[in-house]
Order: sequence, then C-alpha cells, then structure tokens
Amino acid sequence: MIPLSSPTSVLLAGGGSAGHVSPLLALADALRRRHPDLRVTALGTEQGLEARLVPERGYDLRFVPKVPLPRRPSSDLLRLPGRLKAAVDAAGAAIDETGAEVVVGFGGYVSTPAYLAARRRHVPIVVHEQNTRAGLANRLGARWASAVATTFAGTVLPGAQRVGMPLRREVATLDRAASRPEALEHFGLEAQWPTLLVTGGSLGAQRLNDAFRSRVAALSGAGVQVLHITGLGKEFAVTPPETGAPYVVVPYADRMELAYAAADLVVARAGANTVCELTAVGLPAVYVPLPIGNGEQRLNAAEVVAAGGGLVVDDAAFTPEWIDAELLPLATDGERVARMATAARALGEPAADETLADLVDRAARDRNHP
Repeated sequence: MIPLSSPTSVLLAGGGSAGHVSPLLALADALRRRHPDLRVTALGTEQGLEARLVPERGYDLRFVPKVPLPRRPSSDLLRLPGRLKAAVDAAGAAIDETGAEVVVGFGGYVSTPAYLAARRRHVPIVVHEQNTRAGLANRLGARWASAVATTFAGTVLPGAQRVGMPLRREVATLDRAASRPEALEHFGLEAQWPTLLVTGGSLGAQRLNDAFRSRVAALSGAGVQVLHITGLGKEFAVTPPETGAPYVVVPYADRMELAYAAADLVVARAGANTVCELTAVGLPAVYVPLPIGNGEQRLNAAEVVAAGGGLVVDDAAFTPEWIDAELLPLATDGERVARMATAARALGEPAADETLADLVDRAARDRNHP
C-alpha cells in the first residue's frame, strides 16, 4: 500500500451485471478499509444488480437513467442525445452533491455519463476494464483518465496497466488447504476423493448441467466426487451411489470461497470474474466459454490457458463423450492437476483491490496537490 494523502469522497460508476458490480464493491471495501471516514458513493441504474447489492453492502447509491447505445439506425438513435443529457446531468449532480474528488468507472451504461460529467468538472477519472476486449464506455473514458487499469495483459487501452480484478476478500485471502476440512463438511463431501467443481455462475449453464447429469454414475465410479452448482431452479435429483465418490448438487453456493476450498479442478464458463477468482486461489479449470457475444469469454481465458493453468473447450464440444474421453483422465491425474494449479496461481492477482485503490489515492493526491 502506498501512503498517499487521503481523499474525502469518491464516486464509483458501474452496474448492470455482476461483472461490473463485484469489482466496484471490492474497491469500495478496500478504500473504506484504508480511509474509514471516506465518503463512498456508487452510481448505478434502478434496473441493475447494484440496486440491491450496493445498499446491502452499506454504501450510498445514486441513480442515473439507463442509456443504451443503439447498434443500428432506429428511433432510439434519435432519442439518444436527450437521454444522454439527462444521464450526464444526473451523474453531474451526484458528483456535485457528494463532493467527489475522483470518479472511478467500471464500464457499462453508467460509466459513459459519469466520465462526461467528470471531464466537464475537471474531476480525475480512473478506469477499470474487466474484460480482455474493452467496452465502448471505457474506450471513451480512457482518453481522459488519470489512470487506466485492466484485468488482463492483452487489453488494449491508452496508458493501460494490468492490475487484475478486484475480488471479494473472502476469495482474495482464501487459504484453500486450511479451509478444506470445513468446506468438505459444509457440502457433505469426503476427504479421500479428488473434487471436481462444476459451476455455470449464478444463472447456471444448461450445457454443463445436461452433460454432467448423464455422467453422474461414471464420475462416481471413477472416484471423482463432484460439487455441481446448477443455478437456481436448475437443480436435479441424484440417486446416492452405493459405492464410489459422492455427487452433490446444489442450486447455488452462498459461500463460494468454500466451494473453491473443496475443489481440486473446476469446470466453468469463462467470465472475467470467474477466471480471476480461480487464478487468485490457484485452481485449474476447464473453461467452456459462453457461445454468444463478441467472443470475450474465450479471450478472458486465453492467458491462463497459454500458461498451462487451464483448458478451453467449445460449448458445442462439451458433451458427455468429452467428459469420458478427456475430463475423467484429467480429474484422476493428480500430478497433472497439481502442475496446472501452480500455473494458474502464478497468474493470480489477489491484491488487485489494493493496487486499484493506490491509483485512486494517487489521482486524489495529484488533484489536491498539483
């Protein structure tokens, strides 16, 4: 931690998805740990996850109108200037009312008006980009920013420096070995088996759920115990095997750090937050990128896969037959899994929240003491 003069108020802009809200909250917590009297205000929309998660964490939340940018000519394009002005005005009011000395943006609908309002007021901007391929808002904000932080080394933005993904402290400080006994007991798993964690995130992944449901007996019989987080409403019944390893199905895990502590190997989507949490705790993974969007999930996993800490499998190729031919031999090869874990851990950035907080502190210092 760099000893810098303390800001008195910061505004954190980001919302809509967990990919924006999670690092925002991690930074808020890091700043509050450093500066207990710091005023931390979040800027979001009424429709995003932040509307629930930010107040639950105890931070003030101000709203701006959601302004989607049309990707093709339409009537929405004609209404864009008026909508954007309303959002910029709302963001400016939040800056003025809170006396924010720095605006930190995480991308998405909320960040564009925040960047524009901050620039008009000569308030320093710090940008954090979660994905390998930067979004439109952060490409704009990076042009005016005092500091630009990225999660991945391959992200192309002016003046960018890789800091990693700010993570929840429960994950960033996890000692998997020390927490393993508690984790196994928590989920009803047994210590003698290698553990495979399957997760599609909070919404689940139907491709993963379907493929694994048909291989419960095969995995159990091969001595691989499974903790399968299906997503809410997508769980399925499992007949407990008379012999072999347990197969535990849960709709969600409210203590994800314990799921990581129980696991030796993971099968998951490749969202930026997932990739960064797994490398931070040193877990190797089979990444099955979501087959929609602009291909950013495959890019998110590219660095750790190149380093030997994971594998990438196309969504369409992740079948029950792939589990038989490729996953079972991997999950039962302890030496290979251990090598992959070491490679994954080498890329982890568990202190990204503190590094990003350094950049915020520096921006405030430079503004207050030019």
